Amino acid sequence: MRPSKTKHSAALHAEISQDLAFTDNQTVQQLFGDLNRNLLIIEQATGVKIHARGNGVKITGPAHAVELAASTLEQMYGLLLKGYPVFGQDIAFGVKILESSPHIRLEEIFLDKVCITARKRVISPKSVNQKLYIEAIRNNDIVFGIGPAGTGKTYLAVAMAVSALLKEQVAKIILTRPAVEAGEKLGFLPGDMAQKVDPYLRPLTDAINDMMGQDRTQELIERGMIEVAPLAFMRGRTLNNAFIILDEAQNTTREQMKMFLTRIGFDSQAVITGDITQIDLSGSQQSGLIQAEKILTDIKGIAFRHFSKADVVRHPLVQEIIQAYDQRDQTHSSRSAKES
Repeated sequence: MRPSKTKHSAALHAEISQDLAFTDNQTVQQLFGDLNRNLLIIEQATGVKIHARGNGVKITGPAHAVELAASTLEQMYGLLLKGYPVFGQDIAFGVKILESSPHIRLEEIFLDKVCITARKRVISPKSVNQKLYIEAIRNNDIVFGIGPAGTGKTYLAVAMAVSALLKEQVAKIILTRPAVEAGEKLGFLPGDMAQKVDPYLRPLTDAINDMMGQDRTQELIERGMIEVAPLAFMRGRTLNNAFIILDEAQNTTREQMKMFLTRIGFDSQAVITGDITQIDLSGSQQSGLIQAEKILTDIKGIAFRHFSKADVVRHPLVQEIIQAYDQRDQTHSSRSAKES
Protein backbone atom coordinates (compact mmCIF):
# COMPACT_ATOMS: atom_id res chain seq x y z
CA MET A 1 0.00 0.00 0.00
CA ARG A 2 1.40 3.36 -1.04
CA PRO A 3 1.60 6.10 1.60
CA SER A 4 -1.17 8.72 1.38
CA LYS A 5 -0.08 12.29 0.59
CA THR A 6 -1.59 15.72 1.21
CA LYS A 7 -0.03 18.98 0.01
CA HIS A 8 -1.20 22.44 1.08
CA SER A 9 0.71 24.35 -1.63
CA ALA A 10 2.28 23.68 -5.00
CA ALA A 11 4.67 26.60 -4.90
CA LEU A 12 8.26 25.42 -4.70
CA HIS A 13 9.37 28.17 -2.32
CA ALA A 14 6.36 27.96 -0.01
CA GLU A 15 6.10 25.83 3.11
CA ILE A 16 3.95 22.77 2.67
CA SER A 17 2.92 19.73 4.68
CA GLN A 18 2.85 16.14 3.49
CA ASP A 19 1.39 13.14 5.28
CA LEU A 20 2.78 9.63 4.87
CA ALA A 21 1.09 6.54 6.23
CA PHE A 22 2.71 3.10 6.43
CA THR A 23 1.08 -0.26 7.15
CA ASP A 24 3.61 -2.65 8.71
CA ASN A 25 4.13 -1.89 12.41
CA GLN A 26 7.48 -3.65 12.83
CA THR A 27 8.90 -2.16 9.63
CA VAL A 28 7.82 1.32 10.70
CA GLN A 29 9.70 0.95 13.98
CA GLN A 30 12.86 0.05 12.05
CA LEU A 31 12.27 2.93 9.65
CA PHE A 32 11.89 5.53 12.38
CA GLY A 33 14.77 4.11 14.47
CA ASP A 34 15.21 4.07 18.24
CA LEU A 35 13.71 7.24 19.70
CA ASN A 36 12.98 8.35 16.11
CA ARG A 37 16.70 8.82 15.42
CA ASN A 38 16.34 8.13 11.71
CA LEU A 39 13.70 10.83 11.43
CA LEU A 40 16.06 13.24 13.16
CA ILE A 41 18.78 12.42 10.61
CA ILE A 42 16.38 13.34 7.80
CA GLU A 43 15.34 16.54 9.58
CA GLN A 44 18.94 17.66 9.99
CA ALA A 45 19.85 16.77 6.39
CA THR A 46 16.84 18.39 4.71
CA GLY A 47 15.73 21.16 7.08
CA VAL A 48 12.17 19.86 7.43
CA LYS A 49 10.17 19.09 10.56
CA ILE A 50 8.87 15.54 10.93
CA HIS A 51 6.16 14.65 13.44
CA ALA A 52 5.60 10.92 13.96
CA ARG A 53 2.04 9.84 14.64
CA GLY A 54 1.49 6.10 15.02
CA ASN A 55 2.40 4.46 11.73
CA GLY A 56 2.62 7.75 9.88
CA VAL A 57 4.44 11.05 9.77
CA LYS A 58 3.67 14.65 8.91
CA ILE A 59 6.51 16.44 7.11
CA THR A 60 6.57 20.24 7.06
CA GLY A 61 8.98 22.57 5.28
CA PRO A 62 9.90 24.02 1.86
CA ALA A 63 8.36 22.05 -0.99
CA HIS A 64 11.61 20.66 -2.42
CA ALA A 65 12.85 19.63 1.06
CA VAL A 66 9.55 17.93 1.91
CA GLU A 67 9.65 15.98 -1.35
CA LEU A 68 13.22 14.89 -0.63
CA ALA A 69 12.38 13.77 2.92
CA ALA A 70 9.23 11.95 1.78
CA SER A 71 11.03 10.17 -1.05
CA THR A 72 13.77 9.07 1.37
CA LEU A 73 11.25 7.65 3.84
CA GLU A 74 9.20 5.91 1.15
CA GLN A 75 12.21 4.29 -0.48
CA MET A 76 13.82 3.26 2.81
CA TYR A 77 10.49 1.70 3.83
CA GLY A 78 10.54 -0.27 0.58
CA LEU A 79 14.10 -1.42 1.23
CA LEU A 80 13.13 -2.66 4.69
CA LEU A 81 10.21 -4.61 3.22
CA LYS A 82 12.69 -6.32 0.89
CA GLY A 83 14.89 -7.35 3.82
CA TYR A 84 17.59 -4.68 3.62
CA PRO A 85 18.73 -3.71 7.16
CA VAL A 86 18.49 0.09 7.12
CA PHE A 87 20.82 1.90 9.55
CA GLY A 88 21.24 5.58 10.30
CA GLN A 89 24.13 5.94 7.87
CA ASP A 90 21.97 4.45 5.10
CA ILE A 91 19.38 7.14 5.76
CA ALA A 92 22.07 9.83 5.44
CA PHE A 93 23.44 8.28 2.24
CA GLY A 94 19.92 7.98 0.84
CA VAL A 95 19.24 11.69 1.37
CA LYS A 96 22.53 12.63 -0.35
CA ILE A 97 21.77 10.39 -3.33
CA LEU A 98 18.21 11.65 -3.83
CA GLU A 99 19.26 15.26 -3.35
CA SER A 100 21.58 15.04 -6.36
CA SER A 101 19.58 12.43 -8.34
CA PRO A 102 15.86 12.77 -7.41
CA HIS A 103 14.69 10.15 -9.92
CA ILE A 104 17.07 7.38 -8.80
CA ARG A 105 15.66 4.27 -7.19
CA LEU A 106 17.66 3.56 -4.03
CA GLU A 107 17.02 -0.17 -4.29
CA GLU A 108 19.08 -0.24 -7.51
CA ILE A 109 22.04 0.93 -5.43
CA PHE A 110 21.57 -0.50 -1.92
CA LEU A 111 20.39 -3.94 -3.06
CA ASP A 112 23.43 -4.44 -5.29
CA LYS A 113 25.12 -6.84 -2.89
CA VAL A 114 28.88 -6.96 -3.46
CA CYS A 115 30.01 -9.05 -0.51
CA ILE A 116 28.92 -10.27 2.92
CA THR A 117 31.57 -9.88 5.61
CA ALA A 118 32.60 -12.42 8.22
CA ARG A 119 30.29 -10.55 10.62
CA LYS A 120 27.36 -10.96 8.19
CA ARG A 121 27.40 -7.29 7.20
CA VAL A 122 26.32 -6.60 3.65
CA ILE A 123 28.67 -4.46 1.57
CA SER A 124 26.88 -2.54 -1.17
CA PRO A 125 27.32 0.80 -2.98
CA LYS A 126 26.31 3.92 -1.04
CA SER A 127 26.30 6.46 -3.89
CA VAL A 128 25.61 6.63 -7.61
CA ASN A 129 29.33 6.85 -8.39
CA GLN A 130 30.04 3.81 -6.21
CA LYS A 131 27.37 1.90 -8.16
CA LEU A 132 28.97 2.93 -11.48
CA TYR A 133 32.38 1.92 -10.09
CA ILE A 134 31.13 -1.56 -9.16
CA GLU A 135 29.54 -2.01 -12.59
CA ALA A 136 32.78 -0.89 -14.26
CA ILE A 137 34.74 -3.52 -12.30
CA ARG A 138 32.26 -6.19 -13.38
CA ASN A 139 32.51 -5.22 -17.04
CA ASN A 140 36.19 -4.35 -17.55
CA ASP A 141 39.54 -6.03 -17.01
CA ILE A 142 41.23 -2.87 -15.73
CA VAL A 143 39.46 -0.12 -13.76
CA PHE A 144 40.88 3.09 -12.32
CA GLY A 145 39.08 4.60 -9.32
CA ILE A 146 40.17 8.21 -8.80
CA GLY A 147 38.97 10.53 -6.04
CA PRO A 148 39.43 11.86 -2.51
CA ALA A 149 39.88 9.86 0.67
CA GLY A 150 36.85 8.19 2.18
CA THR A 151 34.93 7.55 -1.03
CA GLY A 152 35.18 3.74 -0.80
CA LYS A 153 37.53 3.26 -3.76
CA THR A 154 39.82 0.73 -2.09
CA TYR A 155 37.26 -0.86 0.23
CA LEU A 156 34.85 -1.69 -2.61
CA ALA A 157 37.71 -2.97 -4.75
CA VAL A 158 38.75 -5.32 -1.94
CA ALA A 159 35.11 -6.41 -1.55
CA MET A 160 34.93 -7.23 -5.25
CA ALA A 161 38.21 -9.15 -4.97
CA VAL A 162 36.95 -11.18 -2.00
CA SER A 163 33.71 -11.93 -3.84
CA ALA A 164 35.64 -13.11 -6.91
CA LEU A 165 37.88 -15.34 -4.78
CA LEU A 166 34.98 -16.91 -2.89
CA LYS A 167 33.16 -17.59 -6.18
CA GLU A 168 36.38 -19.16 -7.53
CA GLN A 169 36.47 -16.64 -10.39
CA VAL A 170 40.14 -16.07 -9.54
CA ALA A 171 42.75 -18.20 -7.77
CA LYS A 172 44.28 -15.44 -5.66
CA ILE A 173 44.09 -11.83 -4.53
CA ILE A 174 47.13 -9.56 -4.83
CA LEU A 175 47.13 -6.29 -2.89
CA THR A 176 49.93 -3.81 -3.48
CA ARG A 177 50.97 -0.20 -2.87
CA PRO A 178 54.01 1.92 -3.70
CA ALA A 179 56.08 2.34 -0.54
CA VAL A 180 56.02 6.14 -0.64
CA GLU A 181 54.34 8.20 2.06
CA ALA A 182 54.80 11.91 2.70
CA GLY A 183 58.45 11.81 1.63
CA GLU A 184 59.48 9.16 4.15
CA LYS A 185 61.78 6.34 3.06
CA LEU A 186 61.81 2.71 4.11
CA GLY A 187 65.42 2.79 5.17
CA PHE A 188 64.67 5.10 8.08
CA LEU A 189 62.07 2.76 9.56
CA PRO A 190 63.00 0.17 12.23
CA GLY A 191 62.84 -3.59 11.77
CA ASP A 192 63.28 -6.07 8.93
CA MET A 193 61.71 -5.66 5.47
CA ALA A 194 58.35 -7.11 6.51
CA GLN A 195 58.17 -4.73 9.47
CA LYS A 196 59.24 -1.80 7.32
CA VAL A 197 56.52 -2.24 4.71
CA ASP A 198 53.73 -3.23 7.10
CA PRO A 199 52.60 0.37 7.83
CA TYR A 200 52.20 1.06 4.11
CA LEU A 201 50.14 -2.05 3.50
CA ARG A 202 48.07 -1.98 6.71
CA PRO A 203 45.02 -0.24 5.13
CA LEU A 204 44.72 -3.11 2.66
CA THR A 205 45.09 -5.83 5.29
CA ASP A 206 42.61 -4.02 7.55
CA ALA A 207 40.01 -4.04 4.77
CA ILE A 208 40.44 -7.72 3.96
CA ASN A 209 40.47 -8.67 7.67
CA ASP A 210 37.19 -6.82 8.07
CA MET A 211 35.60 -8.84 5.30
CA MET A 212 37.06 -12.30 5.86
CA GLY A 213 38.07 -12.26 9.51
CA GLN A 214 41.67 -12.19 10.71
CA ASP A 215 42.07 -15.96 11.11
CA ARG A 216 40.67 -16.76 7.67
CA THR A 217 42.76 -14.03 6.07
CA GLN A 218 45.96 -15.33 7.71
CA GLU A 219 45.15 -18.86 6.56
CA LEU A 220 44.73 -17.71 2.94
CA ILE A 221 47.94 -15.67 3.12
CA GLU A 222 49.84 -18.74 4.31
CA ARG A 223 48.33 -20.77 1.44
CA GLY A 224 49.36 -18.10 -1.07
CA MET A 225 45.79 -17.24 -2.03
CA ILE A 226 46.15 -13.70 -0.67
CA GLU A 227 49.35 -11.78 -1.25
CA VAL A 228 50.11 -8.35 0.20
CA ALA A 229 53.34 -6.79 -1.04
CA PRO A 230 54.98 -3.49 -2.02
CA LEU A 231 54.72 -2.55 -5.68
CA ALA A 232 58.45 -3.10 -6.24
CA PHE A 233 57.89 -6.83 -5.58
CA MET A 234 55.72 -7.07 -8.74
CA ARG A 235 58.63 -6.45 -11.11
CA GLY A 236 59.44 -9.38 -13.39
CA ARG A 237 56.27 -11.32 -12.62
CA THR A 238 53.26 -12.30 -14.73
CA LEU A 239 50.07 -12.31 -12.67
CA ASN A 240 47.63 -14.88 -14.03
CA ASN A 241 44.19 -15.81 -12.69
CA ALA A 242 44.32 -13.11 -10.03
CA PHE A 243 42.39 -10.09 -8.80
CA ILE A 244 45.04 -7.38 -8.37
CA ILE A 245 44.55 -4.09 -6.52
CA LEU A 246 47.06 -1.26 -6.74
CA ASP A 247 46.24 1.29 -4.03
CA GLU A 248 47.67 4.82 -3.59
CA ALA A 249 48.49 4.79 -7.30
CA GLN A 250 49.01 8.57 -7.34
CA ASN A 251 52.41 7.80 -5.80
CA THR A 252 53.57 5.59 -8.65
CA THR A 253 56.03 6.98 -11.16
CA ARG A 254 55.44 6.64 -14.90
CA GLU A 255 57.79 3.64 -15.00
CA GLN A 256 56.14 1.94 -12.02
CA MET A 257 52.65 2.31 -13.49
CA LYS A 258 53.76 0.88 -16.83
CA MET A 259 55.54 -1.97 -15.03
CA PHE A 260 52.42 -2.78 -13.01
CA LEU A 261 49.98 -2.68 -15.93
CA THR A 262 52.20 -4.95 -18.00
CA ARG A 263 52.29 -7.59 -15.22
CA ILE A 264 48.63 -8.46 -15.78
CA GLY A 265 48.23 -11.93 -17.26
CA PHE A 266 45.42 -14.16 -18.51
CA ASP A 267 42.17 -14.43 -16.54
CA SER A 268 43.25 -11.56 -14.31
CA GLN A 269 41.57 -8.33 -13.34
CA ALA A 270 43.10 -5.17 -11.92
CA VAL A 271 41.73 -2.19 -10.01
CA ILE A 272 43.94 0.86 -9.56
CA THR A 273 42.91 3.46 -6.98
CA GLY A 274 44.33 6.84 -6.06
CA ASP A 275 43.79 10.45 -5.06
CA ILE A 276 45.57 12.88 -7.38
CA THR A 277 45.30 15.66 -4.77
CA GLN A 278 47.63 13.74 -2.40
CA ILE A 279 50.74 13.04 -4.45
CA ASP A 280 53.86 12.45 -2.32
CA LEU A 281 56.39 11.93 -5.09
CA SER A 282 59.54 13.98 -4.68
CA GLY A 283 61.03 16.51 -7.05
CA SER A 284 59.77 16.71 -10.60
CA GLN A 285 58.51 13.11 -10.80
CA GLN A 286 55.20 12.87 -12.62
CA SER A 287 52.45 10.72 -11.17
CA GLY A 288 51.94 7.52 -13.15
CA LEU A 289 48.23 7.69 -12.33
CA ILE A 290 47.77 11.08 -13.96
CA GLN A 291 49.68 10.02 -17.05
CA ALA A 292 47.81 6.72 -17.31
CA GLU A 293 44.49 8.54 -17.57
CA LYS A 294 45.84 10.74 -20.35
CA ILE A 295 47.06 7.88 -22.54
CA LEU A 296 44.77 4.90 -21.73
CA THR A 297 41.29 6.45 -21.75
CA ASP A 298 40.30 5.21 -25.22
CA ILE A 299 41.40 1.59 -24.80
CA LYS A 300 38.51 -0.89 -24.72
CA GLY A 301 38.47 -2.94 -21.52
CA ILE A 302 39.94 -0.12 -19.43
CA ALA A 303 37.55 2.14 -17.51
CA PHE A 304 38.07 5.26 -15.42
CA ARG A 305 35.63 6.22 -12.66
CA HIS A 306 35.88 9.45 -10.70
CA PHE A 307 34.65 10.21 -7.20
CA SER A 308 34.02 13.57 -5.54
CA LYS A 309 33.61 14.80 -1.98
CA ALA A 310 29.88 14.05 -2.37
CA ASP A 311 30.78 10.32 -2.36
CA VAL A 312 32.59 10.39 1.00
CA VAL A 313 31.22 7.62 3.22
CA ARG A 314 33.30 8.23 6.33
CA HIS A 315 32.51 10.51 9.25
CA PRO A 316 30.43 13.53 8.04
CA LEU A 317 33.30 15.84 9.00
CA VAL A 318 35.54 14.22 6.39
CA GLN A 319 33.43 15.70 3.60
CA GLU A 320 33.61 19.15 5.19
CA ILE A 321 37.39 18.83 5.65
CA ILE A 322 37.84 17.96 1.97
CA GLN A 323 35.64 20.89 0.97
CA ALA A 324 37.60 23.28 3.20
CA TYR A 325 40.92 22.22 1.66
CA ASP A 326 39.46 22.49 -1.86
CA GLN A 327 38.27 26.04 -1.15
CA ARG A 328 41.67 26.98 0.27
CA ASP A 329 43.44 25.56 -2.81
CA GLN A 330 41.11 27.45 -5.15
CA THR A 331 41.68 30.70 -3.24
CA HIS A 332 45.45 30.18 -3.31
CA SER A 333 45.40 29.43 -7.06
CA SER A 334 43.32 32.53 -7.78
CA ARG A 335 45.64 34.68 -5.67
CA SER A 336 48.75 33.29 -7.38
CA ALA A 337 47.21 33.91 -10.82
CA LYS A 338 46.49 37.55 -9.97
CA GLU A 339 50.00 38.11 -8.62
CA SER A 340 51.60 36.66 -11.74
